[in-house]
Amino acid sequence: MLYYYLYFFVHGGNMALKELEYPFDPDYILRKKKALRRQLTEREGITYTDKKIAILGGSTTSDIKLILELFLLNYGIRPEFYESEYNKYYEDAVFGNEELEVFNPDLVFIHTTSRNILNFPVVSDSAEAVEALADETMARFTQIWEKLDQKFHCTIIQNNFEQPYYRLMGNADVSDIHGRLNFINRLNERFYDYARNHENFFIHDINYISAVYGIKKWSDPGDWYRYKYAVAVSAIPEFAFNLSHIIKAVYGKNKKAFALDMDNTLWGGIVGDDGPENIHIGHEDAESELFTEFQQYIKAHKDLGILLTVASKNDEENALAGLARPDSTLKQDDFLIIRANWDNKDLNIKKTAADINIGADSFVFVDDNPVERALVEAQVPGISVPEVGAPETYIDIIDSNGFFEVTGLSAEDLKRNGMYKANMERAKASASFDDYDDYLRSLEMQAEIKPFTPLYMARIAELTNKSNQFNLTTLRCSQAEIEKFAADPAYITRYGRLEDKFGDNGVVAVSFGHETEEDGEKVFLMDLWLMSCRVLKRGMEFAMMDEFVAECKERGIAKIKGFYYPTAKNKMVKDFYGMQGFVKIRESEDGSAEWELDLSAPYFSKNVAIKVN
Repeated sequence: MLYYYLYFFVHGGNMALKELEYPFDPDYILRKKKALRRQLTEREGITYTDKKIAILGGSTTSDIKLILELFLLNYGIRPEFYESEYNKYYEDAVFGNEELEVFNPDLVFIHTTSRNILNFPVVSDSAEAVEALADETMARFTQIWEKLDQKFHCTIIQNNFEQPYYRLMGNADVSDIHGRLNFINRLNERFYDYARNHENFFIHDINYISAVYGIKKWSDPGDWYRYKYAVAVSAIPEFAFNLSHIIKAVYGKNKKAFALDMDNTLWGGIVGDDGPENIHIGHEDAESELFTEFQQYIKAHKDLGILLTVASKNDEENALAGLARPDSTLKQDDFLIIRANWDNKDLNIKKTAADINIGADSFVFVDDNPVERALVEAQVPGISVPEVGAPETYIDIIDSNGFFEVTGLSAEDLKRNGMYKANMERAKASASFDDYDDYLRSLEMQAEIKPFTPLYMARIAELTNKSNQFNLTTLRCSQAEIEKFAADPAYITRYGRLEDKFGDNGVVAVSFGHETEEDGEKVFLMDLWLMSCRVLKRGMEFAMMDEFVAECKERGIAKIKGFYYPTAKNKMVKDFYGMQGFVKIRESEDGSAEWELDLSAPYFSKNVAIKVN
C-alpha cells in the first residue's frame, strides 16, 4: 500500500511525466497527446529553454511534430516549430523559403527515409554505375546540409536510412552491389563519415530504432499509401523519443551521474545476509553472468565521463567486501563516493550531490526496490528514477531512456571522474589553512584566458547548457550559436582553463558579450557569465573580469553592463557584479538586476592567487 501511495504522490508532484519515460505505452501517448501537452504546459516552477526547430520532411511529419513536442517539454525544452510542406525538404533547404528564413531556426531536423532515395541500382548496372548513383545521392544530401549551414549556421540532425521492408534478392540483397540493402548500407556509411567530420551535425539512427521496432511493422505500406507516413503511426512515439534524446543532449539536458543501489542491483543477493562469498556475480551461473554484464555496462559509462556513486542501505564494510570480490567488474576506485549506511537514500544522494557540487537532479537513481525508488523520486525533484523490473531488463530500460546521449566526447569528458576526485583532495587541503588567501596561493593556480577557439567550442557549448548555479543569465547555446558569436567582431568572448598542483580542471569559465552604443558612447553588454561549480571560490571570476576590462579599455569602451536574471538555482551569484565593483542601476520586482562598471574610474583587480598566462 505504501508503494502505491508514493507512486501517485510522485506522479502528481514530480516535474517530469512518467508516461513519457521508457517503457511507455505508445498508443496511450497517441490517444492522449493533447491532455499530456496540457499537463506539461501547466506545470509550475519550470524554467524552459526556448528553441526554434525546423522540420524538413520527405513524408508526412505532422504527428511527429506533435509527439516530439511532448518529449521535449518533458525535458524542459519548449519548441517552436517550422514544418515544411509535404516532401519539400530539398527545395526549402537548397532554393530557400522566405518563411523558413524569417523563422531562423536554432536546429533543423531533416526527416528523410529510404522512400526518399530517388534511384536504386538495377541488376544491369555496372559497378561504376552503382558507385556513380551513390555519389549522386550523397551529393544531393551534402548540398542540403551545406546550404543549411551557410544560411543558418545551426545544428542539423539527419535521419539515416532504415532497411527496406522487402529484399528483392533475398539474402544476397545485403552483399550484392545491386541490392537495395547493400546500397542503403553504403549510403549510411557515407552519412556517418560526414557526421564524423562536421561539428553540429548529428545522425538520428532510425536504422537501429526501426530494427528494434520491427521493420515490417515500421514501414507499414498502408500508412504510407493512405497518409504518406514513411514511419507507421504506431511507431511515431518511439521515433520521436529517440530524436528527442539528441536535441536534449545538444541543449544540455543530459544527466551527469549514477546513484546506484547494491543488493540485487549490482549483484544478486544481499551481501549482509548472504556474505560476499555467496552473492551472485562473476560467471558461475546465469544469474551471476547477468549481474556481471550489468556491472560492465555501468563501468563503461565511467569512460564516457559519467560519475559513479553508491546510495545503498548497507554496512559499509559489507558493501566494500562485495566490490572487493575478484570477479566483481566494479571496484571501490570506480566510484567517486560510496554511501553505504542506513540513512534514507534521498538524503545520501543529496549529500553526495553537495560533496561533488552538482545538482541532485543530475542523477539517475537505479534500485530494484520500488518503494525506495518512489521515496527518492518524491524527495529529490528532477532526479531520474527508471522503473527497472527484473534484472535482465536493467540495461534495456536505462539505455532506452537516453539519459547520457553522446553528441560529442571531449578530452575533459574522459577525465571528468579524475577531476572531481582532485577537487575532493583540494577540499581536504583547505582544512589545514587558517587564511583562505594563503590556501589559494598554495594551490599554485595558473589560468589560460583567451578568446573562443575551435579546440574548445564543444566544451564551451556544453558549459552554457549545463551550468546552472554560477550562471548569471542562464543563456543556453548550441555549439553552432557559440561559433556565430566567436566570428562576430562586435563580440568579446573569453574561456578560462585552470590548472593547479592537483591537476588540470579544464575549461571552467565562459563569458561573452557585445559592443553597442548608448548616448554617443561605446558600451559593452555582458550576455553570459558562467563558471563550473567545481572551481567556486577560487578567484577565477576575478581573473576573467580583469581580461574583459583590459579588452574593453583597448576598444575604447566607456562602460560595462552586466545582468542578473534569477532562477531557482543561481541565487548564489545575485551580488556577483557588486563584488566586482559594479554599481546596481536597476532592479525589478522579480530580482532581475542591471549593473554598471564605469571604466573611466580606477579599476582594482581582486585576483590574489591565479597567474594568467
